[in-house]
Amino acid sequence: MVRHDVTNLTDFDLHLFNEGRHYHLYDKLGAHPAVAPDGVAGTRFAVWAPNANYVSVIGDFNHWNKSADPLRPRGQSGVWEGFVPGVGKGFVYKYHVGSRHNAYQVDKMDPLGFHGRVPPETGSKVWTLDYDWGDGDWMVARRARNALDAPLSIYEIHLGSWRRVPADGNRSLSYRELAEQLPPYVKDLGFTHVELLPVMEHPFFGSWGYQVTGFYAPSSRYGDPQDLMFLIDRLHQAGIGVILDWVPSHFPTDVHGLCYFDGTHLYEHADVRQGLHPEWNSLIFNYGRNEVRAFLISNALFWLDKFHADGLRVDAVASMLYLDYARRPGEWIPNKYGGKENLDAITFLREMNEEIYSRFPDVQTIAEESTSWPSVSRPAYLGGLGFGLKWDMGWMHDTLRYMARDPVFRRFHHNDLTFRMLYAHHENFVLPLSHDEVVHMKSSLIGKMPGDTWQKLANLRALYGYMYAQSGKKLLFMGGELGQWGEWNHDAALDWSLLDHAAHQGIRNWLRDLNALYRAAPSLHAGDFRPDGFEWIDCCDTDHSVLSLLRRAGDDVTVVLCNFTPVPRYGYRVGLPEAGPWLEVLNSDAPCYGGSGVGNLGRVVADPSPRHGRPASAAMTLPPLGVLFFRREG
Repeated sequence: MVRHDVTNLTDFDLHLFNEGRHYHLYDKLGAHPAVAPDGVAGTRFAVWAPNANYVSVIGDFNHWNKSADPLRPRGQSGVWEGFVPGVGKGFVYKYHVGSRHNAYQVDKMDPLGFHGRVPPETGSKVWTLDYDWGDGDWMVARRARNALDAPLSIYEIHLGSWRRVPADGNRSLSYRELAEQLPPYVKDLGFTHVELLPVMEHPFFGSWGYQVTGFYAPSSRYGDPQDLMFLIDRLHQAGIGVILDWVPSHFPTDVHGLCYFDGTHLYEHADVRQGLHPEWNSLIFNYGRNEVRAFLISNALFWLDKFHADGLRVDAVASMLYLDYARRPGEWIPNKYGGKENLDAITFLREMNEEIYSRFPDVQTIAEESTSWPSVSRPAYLGGLGFGLKWDMGWMHDTLRYMARDPVFRRFHHNDLTFRMLYAHHENFVLPLSHDEVVHMKSSLIGKMPGDTWQKLANLRALYGYMYAQSGKKLLFMGGELGQWGEWNHDAALDWSLLDHAAHQGIRNWLRDLNALYRAAPSLHAGDFRPDGFEWIDCCDTDHSVLSLLRRAGDDVTVVLCNFTPVPRYGYRVGLPEAGPWLEVLNSDAPCYGGSGVGNLGRVVADPSPRHGRPASAAMTLPPLGVLFFRREG
C-alpha cells in the first residue's frame, strides 16, 4: 500500500519548479529507492501531471492494478507523489494517469525515469545512478582540453552501427563492448573527442536517437546506465572527451511518452501551428511553460552531472528559433511583435547555456544552427544565445559542392572555397562532415568525389587536408576515415573490410597524421577563433585552382597549399614569411596515403624574393589533387 510519509520534495522545491527555476529535478522527481523512517525499504515516486484527477503507480509488483498504489497531489504544484514499500531497483513500472478534463486514461513511462525496458517494450525501471568513477585526472584537466584555443577534433559515432557481431545475429555492441574497442581506436586515430548520436531512449531505432521518449534514460539497447558510464569513463581514461547529441527541439507522438501526458498538451503546444513539427511529424516543446523549461534545463545538466559528459551538441536549433520553420504562410503564429522569431525558445536557450556554463565552466555547448542568426556562439550577456560553438553548415555545403565538381570546372567556382573567410570569425565554428551528409541518397563522402577511383581517393584526402587547414574545430562521421563507398546504414556495421586495401588504409593514415599535426602545431588550433590566426597567401589563383594560406599562433606558423586539379604544378612560387628552409611535414600525395609520390622531397628553401606581399618565396612542386603542409625548419 502506497504511503505518503516519505518525501524529499520540499515546498521550496515545488515553488522553484513551478517558477521554472529548479534545475536538479532528477534528484526530486521520478523514482528513487529510499528507506522510510521506520526502516521499511521502497521507492519514492513523483511525477508532474497538473491536469490529472488520478495518478497511480502500476507494475509487476501490484499486478498492474491501477487502483493499488495511488499517488497524492502536492497542493497546487501539479506534482503527484507517494512511497511504495517493497519496490526496489530493477522493478518495472509506469504511471497510470486519468485526466480531470475528459475520460482520457493512459499508462505513461516516467518522464524522469533513469532506465527502461528494451524497445519495443515501454516500461520504466526503478534504478539508481551510483558509479565509482575512475576519470579524476581527465576531469581535472578537461578545462584546458575543451578550451576554445585547444585542438578539438571530433569523431562522430552512432553506437548501434559502428561495429556489429555477425556471429550473434548481427547485433550491436553493448556499452561495455564498445568500452573495450572504441577508446583505443579513437586514440590511435588521434581524435580528441567523440560525439555520440543521441543515446537517450528512443522507440524507433531508425530515428538514430533523434525521436526521444526517455530524456533521462540511456538507451537500454546497449545496457544499463552504469554501462554507459563505464564507456564514458574508459574514453576519459584514454584522454578522449565525450560530447552527447541532445534533442530539446521536439519529441515523438508515441502514446507512452510525453505526448498529451495528462490529457492535455502539457509538454507541447496545443495549437498545431506551434506544437507540431511538419517535417518530422513530432511535437514541439512549449518553451514558454516554466515547468517545461525546468525539465529541459535539468535534463541538460543531468547528462553533464551524472554521466560526466564534456559537452552537448544541441540538435536542430534553427527549428527552435523560427516560428515559420518548415511552414508555409498561414501555418504559423507570429510572436507578439509580429515577427517570426520564437521569443520563448530564445529565452530558453540563453537560460540553458547560462546555467550550464555557471555550473560546468569546463564543458562546451555546440549548436547545430543552419541559418545566419547572429551571435549564436556569443554570451547571452552580450546579446548572443550563449553557445560555446556552432556548426558551420555554410562551409560544409560550399566545400562539398566544390569538391563534387569535375576539376576542369572548379576554376569557375573558386569562390565556394574562399567565401567562408568573409564570415569565418563571426562565430566559434566547428567544420562538420557529419552523418547527415552520407545518408538519404546523398552518397558517401568518397562517392561525391569526381573522377576515377584514384582521383576519388585523392580528392577525399584533399578534402580532409583542406578542412584541417581551415580555421575552426573539426568533426568527421564514422566511416569517413575508411573512405567508405556506401552510404551509412544504421542497420549494418561500417565496411571494415576496406582496410584490407592499401588505398583505404592510406585514407586512415592520412587522417591519423592530420590529427597528429593539428594537435601538435598551435598555429593549426590556438587561433581558430582569432582573425590573426588565418591569412591567405594567395586565394585568387583560379586558373590553376590552387589555394595557399598561412595559419599563425604567436611565433608558430604553418603554411598550407592546396592543388584541386589532377595536374602537378612544378616550380610553383609561393610567398613565405621567412627565407630559409621549410619542412614539408605532410603531403597528401605521399605513397603511404595512396598517392603518387609527387612532392618536394620533404623540404624547400625560401630565398629573399618577395611574392604575395611576403618578404620571401620558394618554388614548390604541387602534387595532383594534393595538399601540402609546411613548417619552418628548426
